[in-house]
Amino acid sequence: MFFYDATSWMFFIPCLLITIWSQWKLRSTYARYSQVGSTSGLTGSEVARHILSQEGLAQVPVEEVEGQLSDHYDPQSRVVRLSSDIYHGTSLAALGVAAHECGHAIQHKKAYAPLHIRMAIVPLTNFASGVAPLLVFAGFFIPTAFKVLLDIAIMLFAVCVVFQLITLPVEYNASRRAKERLSTLGILVGDEPVGVKRVLNAAALTYVAGLLVAVLELLRLVVIRDSRD
Repeated sequence: MFFYDATSWMFFIPCLLITIWSQWKLRSTYARYSQVGSTSGLTGSEVARHILSQEGLAQVPVEEVEGQLSDHYDPQSRVVRLSSDIYHGTSLAALGVAAHECGHAIQHKKAYAPLHIRMAIVPLTNFASGVAPLLVFAGFFIPTAFKVLLDIAIMLFAVCVVFQLITLPVEYNASRRAKERLSTLGILVGDEPVGVKRVLNAAALTYVAGLLVAVLELLRLVVIRDSRD
């Protein structure tokens, strides 16, 4: 959506820099702590099983999936899915990521409101993110309907911003739960919690970046609309 007109460029560079920085921060931090083994020697899948069992979620499967940093909790199937590096890994990064995904499962069980709100608006967000760019693009070819189409696109993209905003407490809360469970179960010793915290904070920054980029894109659309009045 960035290259529709000259106005886009003053938003493109900040968005690009924010995205690159957040991804670099995540991958460099992950790479560093994926080389630091935990004293417990437990794998990510074992830690996940410990946490889930402790929380009365023994029925929640822990599955291995392909890809790097493809770890996630599937609220529809109620499954914790861990990438191979995390599933089999014994590093601080592996333990932190595995515990984080279990944090989402715990949120689900405890009916954590932001998680359920995010789940509820996923279909609308997917629709909005797919249709909004098409409306903006169409507006440049239908001048008489430009403002109407752009107004609709702005409203749709605002849904995406709300989704990103709701995602922040969901992710930060899952990380907090992860650190608490790792501490309660005695899985981390010494200064190991520091490494886990850095990995989880770096991951959370990608969601902050996602929100900033979404806000900038929304502002870009507003500026384009106002410039055509």
